[in-house]
Amino acid sequence: MKKLLAGAALALALGGPAQAASHSDNSVTLQLQWVTQAQFAGYYVALEKGYYEEEGLEVTIKPGGPDIAPPQVLAGGGADVMLNWMPSALAAREKGLPVVNIAQPFKSSGLMLTCWKDTGITSPQDFKGKTIGVWFFGNEYPFLSWMSQEGIPTEGGEDGVTVLKQGFNVDPLIQRQADCISTMTYNEYGQVLDSGISEDELVTFKYEDQGVATLEDGIYVLEQNLQDPAFVDKMVRFVRASMKGWKYAEENPDEAAEIILEYDETGAQTEAHQKRMMGEIAKLTAGSNGALDPADFQRTVDTLLAGGSDPVITKDPGEAAWTHMITDKALN
Repeated sequence: MKKLLAGAALALALGGPAQAASHSDNSVTLQLQWVTQAQFAGYYVALEKGYYEEEGLEVTIKPGGPDIAPPQVLAGGGADVMLNWMPSALAAREKGLPVVNIAQPFKSSGLMLTCWKDTGITSPQDFKGKTIGVWFFGNEYPFLSWMSQEGIPTEGGEDGVTVLKQGFNVDPLIQRQADCISTMTYNEYGQVLDSGISEDELVTFKYEDQGVATLEDGIYVLEQNLQDPAFVDKMVRFVRASMKGWKYAEENPDEAAEIILEYDETGAQTEAHQKRMMGEIAKLTAGSNGALDPADFQRTVDTLLAGGSDPVITKDPGEAAWTHMITDKALN
């Protein structure tokens, strides 16, 4: 298996998080939102193909996990740049962590609810009285906003939904602990099918189709670092190389999946799963050149502001929450 650069190992040796490198050097530490998988293929492809090296960068990719919150890693100096879903990033920004979106490789959302068809669920209003598995650690925000817009309480009861704090697996659905669970088009939905459940037994609700999709897997940095020309220059090179990696992955999905397997130090991923995932991921990055679409940003904000009595964010963060400064230079 490929060995990543030694940032994580160094952090363990020092007994704490690795500190973000000086902005004047050419090192960049990227904190992923989850474990090594095709969801992050563009970055691993850029590393493997030498695109970062061509830009004079030494990039360390730090996998995430269930107990790793990228905003906390960024705030603590453990990374220069992070990947995060926009609801989580905007919530962190409103709470005082000034994160800024500098690029948006994912154009579409892969989030959906997958339900047992025999529960009689045919529309969101049928969620009333049901138990629904929801991921937390910032991933719950789109769901809570959606339910608020539907006028469905999330505290249980006949007219509300009972929210099951879902682990990062599909067991609650398979074991009938939940009527619906959160799934990604590129990951958990395939796991449900792999368990022996057929598509005919299921009904799905894609957040994109429901008009409540929010942006996922954006690239974020701390606002104050964008005042440093050396840091800006590094990010321009990083984004340019990363998007080159993403477009290569889209055009060569099987090869991209094989690269992921080489970098998966856990050995947990399988070739079939990663190739299927990469095929679905390519649908989500298609159409993006890396620059954030302001309309997509506003749709995300409007969805989150419609969160009723307990919204994810309480005010529109405006253009301060994103910038084209990096992508304008990277794409020219």
